[in-house]
Amino acid sequence: MSLYYEAAQFLLSNEGQSGSLKSRVFGSKAVKSAPKQIYALVAETSKWSEVLSGVINNAQLLQHERKLSPSLALLLVHDLLISKSGVTLPVSHPLRVAVTRHKARLSAELAKIRIKRSVTSNDELRSVLRSTAGPQAQGDMPQAPTFTPTDGQWPHPRWVRVNVLKTRLEDQLRTSFAHYEVTASLQEVLLAKPGSKLLHVDKHIPELIALPADAEVTTTAAYRNGLIILQDKASCFPTALLDPFPEHGDFLDACAAPGNKTTQLAAIIHSRCKDGRKARIWACEKDKTRAETLTKMITLAGCLGTVTVKAGQDFLFLDPEKAPWKDVGSLLLDPSCSGSGIVGRDCMLAVTLPADQGNFPTPSRSRKRKRGGQSERKPPTVVAIETMPEDEEEPVDAVTKDTQLDSRLEALSAFQLRLLLHAFRFPHASRISYSTCSVYGKENEQVVIAALQSTIAREHGWRLLGREEQVAGLKTWPVRGDINECDGAIGNSAQAKQVADACIRCRVGTEEGTQGFFVAAFVRDLGANGTNGKTRQQHPKGPLSVKGDEDSSFRASSEEWGGLSD
Repeated sequence: MSLYYEAAQFLLSNEGQSGSLKSRVFGSKAVKSAPKQIYALVAETSKWSEVLSGVINNAQLLQHERKLSPSLALLLVHDLLISKSGVTLPVSHPLRVAVTRHKARLSAELAKIRIKRSVTSNDELRSVLRSTAGPQAQGDMPQAPTFTPTDGQWPHPRWVRVNVLKTRLEDQLRTSFAHYEVTASLQEVLLAKPGSKLLHVDKHIPELIALPADAEVTTTAAYRNGLIILQDKASCFPTALLDPFPEHGDFLDACAAPGNKTTQLAAIIHSRCKDGRKARIWACEKDKTRAETLTKMITLAGCLGTVTVKAGQDFLFLDPEKAPWKDVGSLLLDPSCSGSGIVGRDCMLAVTLPADQGNFPTPSRSRKRKRGGQSERKPPTVVAIETMPEDEEEPVDAVTKDTQLDSRLEALSAFQLRLLLHAFRFPHASRISYSTCSVYGKENEQVVIAALQSTIAREHGWRLLGREEQVAGLKTWPVRGDINECDGAIGNSAQAKQVADACIRCRVGTEEGTQGFFVAAFVRDLGANGTNGKTRQQHPKGPLSVKGDEDSSFRASSEEWGGLSD
């Protein structure tokens, strides 16, 4: 099947289908073309759909080429007029012939639009479209901040992490971002007018910068060569909270794809390695397709010498007592979640399709027109497809509008707790960060508290990392855990307050410019022999090691699993 036929089905509304455009494309088993190629074609065509639909309608392409559907025509005309690679079909292919023989008329209609918009090239027209489109029309295109916080929501910036494995922040400010003006105010960046060249160096996460939402980053040499990485600020918190040092032992990213946190972990450790000391990072990803993305990310970021990818490896099937896992000292745990906090998760991309051939009169050789005899054109069809920001991690198990939310959250939280309890079993581990891109307490505070109340946490001495123990940038972060969620799970207000204070939340649409996120860290003090802690006090005192009800159904159902296999 042609790339264009396969892409056309994704250009239509996903009503009744679960997942975003990205998950539908990459999760489809019916397509033969490369998913990445399909996704790029659909996403780019969607951004130009309003303009190109006008071109197609005015050129009466569908009136003359009745074999073309509106969606096929839109895709083909995009590649004919906009894409630098052109229509990717043989010269004699019927679909290519159907549009190329009308190229002069189609080009003339596009030229009229450029004149009307006062631009001279397609690149200039692209900039105009980016700056004038609203959130729905832009979709995967970075959204231009066209509103103010008086609407109740602050715009979301473009976060860029400088990869210190290959460069330095100072070098990038002097080269890649030399034409940007550095501002001390993040809010100034959030409210920047389209086309503004403003940059803010973050005060919480090192080597992280914020750019206006419409900043073009993916076409730069620094991005293509792995010197800078698109990573949301909140997504940087788990690794920062882990505060890794080489002397902590080996590191394990349990659910690593697509690799943003893994490469950040490698960068931090690299900057802290002294006297030739080296650290080893293991990156597990049970989905082999996502593992390919992970490997590409690690290669581009320059981490191959430090990170070992375990493609197809399920974290739950690792035996903590066996080599090499028994030497793991710190774990990153960012499991599948509802994805309810991701910016753009529910963003619907408006796609304007050209009017179908039935909306036009049949061509006639006679130039005479009868009064009222010509059909009126119907308004162009507008459909909506759910999109996903290009720089964000998409949840594998996403909760959609058609899902029974309560039952889905119940299943997700049980799975998340299961992973966390398994992480507690690694004998030399002393630090674990747990995070989700969810806004639901069921996946966040409730999982943390259930883990603290578990038998294995008490036996092995695990507790929460208190706020006063956290790295400076996160200790001062103002948004903490949900006190109501903690109080409901613990039943002790004083204890709940301290647990909530140890947890970190990020909120969507605030002046901090983050997506919705949650992170907490677990720590323990290993005995002198560096073993699993059973030789010392089994249940440390203090509010950050919660003693719970032994009959907790949440905990009991999650601890039933007891098997390990290689």
